[in-house]
Amino acid sequence: MQGTAHRVGVGLGGARELHHRRPRRVGARRAGADRAGGRARRRGPRRHAGARARRLGPGGRPVTARVLVLGGGVGSERDVSIAGASAVARALEDAGLAAHRAIIERITREELARLPGEVVFPVLHGPWGEGGPMQDLLERDGRPYVGSGPRAARLAMDKIALKLIAAGEGIATAPACVLDPDDPGRPFDGPVVVKPVREGSTVGLCVCRDRSSWDAARAAAARSGRAHMVEPFIEGREITVGVVGDEALPIVEIVPADGLYDYDAKYSRDDTRYEIDPDLPAGVAQDVSRVTLTLCAAVGARHIARADYIVDGAGLAWLLELNTMPGFTDHSLVPMAARARGAGGWAMPELCARLVELALAGAPSAYGG
Repeated sequence: MQGTAHRVGVGLGGARELHHRRPRRVGARRAGADRAGGRARRRGPRRHAGARARRLGPGGRPVTARVLVLGGGVGSERDVSIAGASAVARALEDAGLAAHRAIIERITREELARLPGEVVFPVLHGPWGEGGPMQDLLERDGRPYVGSGPRAARLAMDKIALKLIAAGEGIATAPACVLDPDDPGRPFDGPVVVKPVREGSTVGLCVCRDRSSWDAARAAAARSGRAHMVEPFIEGREITVGVVGDEALPIVEIVPADGLYDYDAKYSRDDTRYEIDPDLPAGVAQDVSRVTLTLCAAVGARHIARADYIVDGAGLAWLLELNTMPGFTDHSLVPMAARARGAGGWAMPELCARLVELALAGAPSAYGG
């Protein structure tokens, strides 16, 4: 079973298994890895044919920008995307900006160019909307847009590629290998997690605690036709760190009612609890906030991101994933954390307007991309 973990994303050489890498505690990193502009590739603002002159008000807030808010897309997160796009459009209007919401499926460059707006806010999730293809299209469109560029989007969506990057930065991440559905042997002792290599919102995630659940997960992976990965199941507390610009937001702990923060717990159920600035082992909060910025720099994420971790019983935080376009629904974590920031909370209108400012400014975050 422990063959070569193949690469789905871009920008890496031959991907390798991570079984034998000794994980280091969150907080270890290469010198200067999270220095402002460490790997940033800054770009100037782009112009779109027919765009109005942009005026920035006090604090740099755009006062004349028309914002095209995209929702929908393709895949299992379409409904979540539509709900988020509606929330973003309302928030932008509450902030005094003109917003045009468009619900799309797959879209061509020509179709995108016909949609009105000076800046694009793509509230899209999943491999197509968040994992690179839509970002390729936005680059060709030429208008400024909220969120990471194509390369960063692909690297964050590909969980194997992200593990390799995280391990190179000294960030603890569970050992993993690509699933061979035809091999009945489990690569790790104890419970394991099976999940798609390229998917978000825990779509397709299965915790296998016995032989029957392992066989069911292998069969489901084979039916899907998508690459899946296997990693040990780590018991612990799930926390998340949101990032806006170059600022790490307050940590949120997620306490699902049945112990697993899956798709239903995220979007369908109301019994999941969220704790802002939870009581964590000494040093963990500072470390995960710092290394989240380091990870964003290494990937090249910009404007907005969210990293998820499990804190085990020994106080070690293990990276789960990085999202480059987190959700904007009533249950979403970045808006929740933004409201609680210590320097003056951002309600949804302020958060969404801030993201538009970042897009119009080019790529002003410390980690660029």
